[in-house]
This record gives sequence, C-alpha cells and structure tokens, in this order.
Amino acid sequence: MATLDWIILILFFPLLGGIVLWVVKHEKDNTSEYFLSGRNETWLAVGAAIFAANIGSEHLVGLAGAGAESGMAMAHWEMQGWMILILGWVFVPFYAHSKVFTMPEFLMRRYTKNTSSTLSIITLVSYILTKVSVTAFTGGIFLQSVIGIDFWYGAIGLVLLTGIFTVLGGMKGIMRISVFQAPILIAGAILILILGLFKLGDGHIINGWQEVVNFASAGGKTNMHLVHPKGDIWYDKFPGISVIIGASIIGFWYWCTDQHIVQRALAAKNLNNARKGTILAGFLKILPVFMFLIPGMIAAALKAKGVLIFDANDEAYGSLVSTLLPIGIKGIVVVGFVAALMTSLAAHFNSSATLFTIDFYKHYRPDATEHKLVWIGRIATVSVVLLGLIWIPIMRSLGSVLYEYLQNVQSLIAPAIAAVFLLGVFTRKITPKAGELGLLIGALIGLFRLCLMIFDPGTSFDSATQKLVTDASLRSGIFTILNINWIHFCIFLFFFTMLIMVVISRFTPKAGEQQLVGITYFSQTPEQIKETRESWSAIDIITSLIVVGVCVMFYIYFW
Repeated sequence: MATLDWIILILFFPLLGGIVLWVVKHEKDNTSEYFLSGRNETWLAVGAAIFAANIGSEHLVGLAGAGAESGMAMAHWEMQGWMILILGWVFVPFYAHSKVFTMPEFLMRRYTKNTSSTLSIITLVSYILTKVSVTAFTGGIFLQSVIGIDFWYGAIGLVLLTGIFTVLGGMKGIMRISVFQAPILIAGAILILILGLFKLGDGHIINGWQEVVNFASAGGKTNMHLVHPKGDIWYDKFPGISVIIGASIIGFWYWCTDQHIVQRALAAKNLNNARKGTILAGFLKILPVFMFLIPGMIAAALKAKGVLIFDANDEAYGSLVSTLLPIGIKGIVVVGFVAALMTSLAAHFNSSATLFTIDFYKHYRPDATEHKLVWIGRIATVSVVLLGLIWIPIMRSLGSVLYEYLQNVQSLIAPAIAAVFLLGVFTRKITPKAGELGLLIGALIGLFRLCLMIFDPGTSFDSATQKLVTDASLRSGIFTILNINWIHFCIFLFFFTMLIMVVISRFTPKAGEQQLVGITYFSQTPEQIKETRESWSAIDIITSLIVVGVCVMFYIYFW
C-alpha cells in the first residue's frame, strides 16, 4: 500500500479507541448493558449489526474464493434475505416475550435444563470451530494479500485487538462500530465489483459481465448456474435441488436460532425496531453475492487473462483490492474491511461470553453480582480467543476452499438445532424429554462425522499442486460414511432428528400448560398476540415482499 493508504489505516485505531472510551464512560456495569446493549437499539443499528455480524469473516476471503472456484454454487447460502424475515416476523416475538438473553435459555423454558446445557456446549464449540478460527484465518490471508503482513502476525494481531475491544466495549461498542463500518464495506465492495467488470471488459462494464459469463461457461463449465443436475461437473459437490433444501436448513439455524445473530435483534428497544432491523438486514443480505462472490469470479477471469496473479482461490479478493483500487481509496476500503473483520469477530466473542456467563456460570452461581457476571464474560472472551487460535491449523486441513469448509462443518451442527427449535415453537406435542434427547442424539451424530473428517484416510496433501486431495476409494469401515454427500447428510440428520423427537414424544410426559404459555405459536397469550400485531405496519409488509421478490428473481436468472 502507498503511504497515504497507511496513514488512513493508522488513523482508524484512534477512532476505535474513541469508541471504546465513549462506551466505557457511558456503559452501566450490568449484564443487560454489556450483553444486549441495554435493549435500547434502533432498527438502523440492529440491521447494520446483523449484517456486520455475518459479513466480514468468511466472505472477504472464503466466499470470493468459492466464486473463483465454482462460480454461483455457493450463492444459495447468501440469497437468504427471506430467511432473516422469518426471524423478525416469527421468532423474535417469542424470544422477546420470554425476556431471554440466550437461545439455550429459551430451550430451557421450552424443554429442560439439560437441553439448554447441550445447546450451550454445541454453540460454544461451533463458534471455536467455525466462527473465531475462520475469521482469524480469513483476516490473516486478507491482510497478507493486501498489505503484505505475515499471515500469523495478521491473524493473531486481529484476534488480540478485537478481543481487547470486545472485553472493554461489550455489545454497545460492537453496535457502534457496525453502524460505522457497514456503509464503508458496502461502498468499497461495490466499487471493487464495478472496477473489476470495467477492467475485464476493457473499459466497458457490460462487456465485463459478458466476459464473466463466457469464462464461467467455457470448456463445459456450468459456473453460472445455481442448480446442477446429475452428470454436471459440480453435481458431486452440489447435488441438484438438494442444495436448496440443505442451504435452507443451515440458513434457518443460522438466522433464526444462532446466538450471535439473534442477540442483535434482542438488543432492539421494541418489537417494531427488531422487525424493521431484520428487514433492513434482509435487504443487505442480498448484496454479498455482488460484493464478494461475483468479484471472485471476476478475479478468476482476470487471472486467466494474466491481469491478476494469485496462488490459492482464497487469495482472489485480496488480489483484486491490491490491484484495482487507487491510492487513498484503497486505504479507506481496507479500513472498512478491517472494521468488518473486527465486528464479525467481536460478535462471536460477545455471544460466546454471553452463553458461558448466563447459561453456565450464573446457573451455578445464581447469587453472583452484575459486576461479577460482566467480568466472567470478559474472561470467557479471552478463553474463546485462545481456543480459536489453536484450532486454525486443524481447520486448514479440513477443506481446500474456506467457504466450503465452513458450510461443511455447519451442515453437521445445524440440523439437530434447527429441528429442535422448529418443532418446539410450532407444536405443543413435542415433550421436554423428546427435545432433550433429540438435540443430544442429533449433535452426537454430527460430532461423529466431524471426528471422521479430521482423521479421514482418504485425504492427503498434494505437494505438486499444493492442494488437498480426497480419494473416496481409500475409505473403509466407518469412514465410508464420509462418502455420503455433505448436503445429503445434512438433510438426513435434520429429518432423522425430527423423527426421533416425534417417536420419543409418544412415550414421555407432555409439558405442563404453564410451561408452554407464550413459548409456542399456539400457546401465545392474547396480550402477546396483540403486542405482536401492533408492532408491524403496511410498510413492513411491502418491504418484506420486495426482499422475497428480489430473491426469487435472482433464482430465476441464475437457475
């Protein structure tokens, strides 16, 4: 980077320090303030925070890398603005009415304490395996490819800086930096998209897009399509219509039940602001395909023409930033990206701290003061930071493309959780014991496959190509389970967990009426129904339909 870019980047850190000092000065020393920003955020802050919590980790590097390798295949996981609407319209009212801090806390009220503890453990482990380690990894790659910092210096530095910010600033600090970085991130990414098409089309954006289409279709490639039928080159990884079902299961878990997303909606001052925040996030969630995935495809096309040089697909986006952006603008965009990485990491840190403090420590220390709980949350943050860094080397051995690794691991975590929440909210017939055992059995099956992935005898490192190679023929015994496509396994585990819950419910006691009041869709009180109905307006309906319409048109165009 040029001197001016470095100056802009350096000036970011006093701004960050100013945000922390402001938060420390105004923050009340209690759990509601530290973990949920006092439940007093507007729809703008909520929407920006949800978007920022999602963007900035795997997207800068992983999604662009997936675009460079397989084109539109991974767009299924991004075109889920409609799924965020389900959070705002359906699930937030239940969470808000129950006054919970965490998703395990909600399951404790619907099922049992053991169900809550199981979800807490699963969520904490998943954050270490996917959220923290992936974000640190992507940060290291991005900073290395853009500004030349050694991978480990960049990864560790990003994690430590974010850890300090999270410990001191809490949720309020995260919300404030989200509002700051979201516009910069979006503007910078769209600028890269335009400049990339301009470069690829020799000065014409339309020609640039046609070049992308031609490159994605050359030599029998089908990279412009979302759905790949049998016989297609991408079918083994992304099997036809099954991808839509599998992505929806993972999407439902992520957007409607995952702590670090739901926690931002629960920070809203009321249901109206929570719903409007999710609608805004739904609009923003449409953008990542254009911000990162398509630029990854552009980078691959430019590499084929000799304009860009990068070794691994996960370096595609960093190469675009380094090559295309002019001096000064590059510094501003890099600041936005660094802030996005920090916001995403901070969201995971804060959510992990919330889970450990509320669902573990407070359970065993119910008399702990608010001050003590906040400090326990800070200690939990530091612990998650260290464990995430330890997992990075193992993570790198499980997938050649970062975004594929992320979705692969999430496909083992999501099904059981999604099934337990879906049946728990929409039916009264599922018993507490069924929810407890269903979640436990589903989670153990997913963990079993993850362990097999780590020790897979069919995976080896090709020193000639510097890529991970998988040979299914080398698998035998229990390892043959890994021959089942990861998306098919995700779908199987989801419906299998639901079947387990239905069967167990036939032989175990039902939940009492008092336990279910306000917790399920069919046990809401008249007051709750009235409050929910009065919280939405015609504009909420219209804007939500627009989000759904855009998603439908995208699928029609790229089908």
